[in-house]
Amino acid sequence: PEQEVFLGHSVTQHKNISEATAQIVDQEVRRLVDEAYETAKRLITEHIDQLDAIAKALLEYETLTGDELQALVRGEEIVRGPSESPAPPPPKKPAGRRSSVPTGGAAGGLDPEPQQT
Repeated sequence: PEQEVFLGHSVTQHKNISEATAQIVDQEVRRLVDEAYETAKRLITEHIDQLDAIAKALLEYETLTGDELQALVRGEEIVRGPSESPAPPPPKKPAGRRSSVPTGGAAGGLDPEPQQT
């Protein structure tokens, strides 16, 4: 069929394949997914110490550089100096009403004038 595809229209189209072919395709997709799952599970299990080290470092530092990640994978510890500590968050502004009219001094020294009603 030579229809244009829009908004997932191709998902609802039926292909002209036999039930047997569809089963073969489904079995192969399932095999690939199962194989990828087992590979991922094996890699995580084999490298759980590295995963734990990275997780702990992220909890402590929040961000890691590529060099720091590589050091963790090699089994080294991250040591940051005081100048490398993350900056404290900026102070929060007090909540309340805000106005788009500038206050005195900021916009050329002009103070807003009250309007007559």
